[in-house]
Amino acid sequence: MKNTIFRGAATAIITPMKQDGSVDYETFARLIEFQIEGGISAIVVCGTTGEAATLSTEEHISVIEFCVKTVAGRVPVIAGTGSNDTAYGIELNRLACKAGADALLMVTPYYNKATQNGLYEHFKRMADATEKPIILYNVPSRTGCNLKPETVARLADHPMIAGVKEASGDLSQVATLAALCGDKIDIYSGNDDQILPVLSLGGAGVISVLSNPCPAETEAICQKFFAGDTEGAKELQLRYLPLIHLLFCEVNPIPAKAAMSAMGFGENALRLPLTPMEEKNRMCLLEEMKRLNILV
Repeated sequence: MKNTIFRGAATAIITPMKQDGSVDYETFARLIEFQIEGGISAIVVCGTTGEAATLSTEEHISVIEFCVKTVAGRVPVIAGTGSNDTAYGIELNRLACKAGADALLMVTPYYNKATQNGLYEHFKRMADATEKPIILYNVPSRTGCNLKPETVARLADHPMIAGVKEASGDLSQVATLAALCGDKIDIYSGNDDQILPVLSLGGAGVISVLSNPCPAETEAICQKFFAGDTEGAKELQLRYLPLIHLLFCEVNPIPAKAAMSAMGFGENALRLPLTPMEEKNRMCLLEEMKRLNILV
């Protein structure tokens, strides 16, 4: 069995921004502390939720460096370094490792829509060129490309490929993945509404958007399950299901930014082409947060 990067919940953390589009590092530091105080198991920086697609390379690395420095070794920092250009992905991996990231999260190439052989070669070449463990990231709803279990099973033999974030939403695919890979690779839920089902199939945890506002509660779903309290884990999964749905009623991270701003973590600011949450949806989100006593 390979070394596990984390076991539990990792927050796919937002990148707080000011209205002028610059990164709000003061708020980012407070948010990181909130996550660690909540008992989160790891932090994923510069992922989809972190708006990596609109960060320049310099900003991308600066945000990773700041996160690493602020976390100061208390939990693993996993840097999003996915690209649809294999050569650029290799360079971004090198820079993220130099910045101090403990591991790397690599999304399937978007827009290109590579074949399964192309996906295998893409990830293998990036894994060959890095010194840190890799979590593959499958999110076909955003990339137009599905990383099939058979391809993950081929990649699982690589010593630097340690995990896969499965966000296809297809539990049958997750089950097939678990059957083919066994303990060769850790499986993480990429969907907050499927934490418990993925754990029941042998998953090691979740890379979560929900844990931005609810780090302790998201971590508790995992830890209760690991401790054998499946009823407790189920109760939490279902209690937070309406909030999860609202956090994804508009494209991520639009609702997450609205939620964190309401909690005092910076301005409700995103980079175009993303725009702030529609007011009717935002009010529903805030009402649910009040119902759960996240907001008072």
